[in-house]
Amino acid sequence: MILPNIETFIGCESSFEEASIVLYGAPFDSTTSFRPGARFGPSAMRHESFGLETYSPYQDKDLMDISVFDSGDLELCFGSSEMALSDIEKRAEEILGAGKFPLLLGGEHLVTLAAVRAVAAKYPDLHIIHFDAHADLRDDYLGAKLSHACVLRRCHEIVGDGHIHQFCIRSGEREEFQFASRHTDFHPFTFEGLEETIRELKEKQVPVYFTIDLDCLDPSVFPGTGTPEAGGVSFLELLKAIRTVSQANVVGADVNELAPMLDASGVSTATACKVLRELLLAIAK
Repeated sequence: MILPNIETFIGCESSFEEASIVLYGAPFDSTTSFRPGARFGPSAMRHESFGLETYSPYQDKDLMDISVFDSGDLELCFGSSEMALSDIEKRAEEILGAGKFPLLLGGEHLVTLAAVRAVAAKYPDLHIIHFDAHADLRDDYLGAKLSHACVLRRCHEIVGDGHIHQFCIRSGEREEFQFASRHTDFHPFTFEGLEETIRELKEKQVPVYFTIDLDCLDPSVFPGTGTPEAGGVSFLELLKAIRTVSQANVVGADVNELAPMLDASGVSTATACKVLRELLLAIAK
């Protein structure tokens, strides 16, 4: 039988009905503040994923043993951030409404806001685990409230004080670091404190949204991103941290800020694919 040529992330070929995890892409980068290109991240990850094995020797698990449906990329309005966010939120609501785990592929980090809106509506006591090079806590960026530089500030308006746990942060305005010291659980530069944080969240049995900005990685490992920041974590440190977070009650997640055209070698895309594979296997129950 000849089948349609529909490109999915490797091993993510279950039907929507059978799947426990649903991938959905948000190819949006209209508020990128430095180098654009993250809109091409989701499709690049799908295409390049076939350079991977479905098996992870890090976890002794295989994508063929879990059920993941790749719903493809949304068609988003690049001229309106709010319209784009609304469409992403509706897709997340549809996935959650079917009792499935939503895993968003960005795109720039602003897309996380749409997913958090949907997940917080279902889980009012939501906490957020945030891996990033940047605090993303500005109240506005050049007057815009909806910017990838403001996404965690907008998320804070939804979940409130003490519900955002930030790791690896090494860049931001002084006011962002001051805001974090008052309103978020802030762990700059490294993953120090992550195990204790996850232990506490597990004990409280609270729902957790997990957002990974790939620029938390050092640019020597991951140069293909719009705002690279020296001093990041290693690939193996990130994988260990992902496995740690997966021990909590994670109810939604995203991977974002791959700009594949900014790394002609393809190493950044290959790294992003491996991060996604490990995340899928870690959260699969």
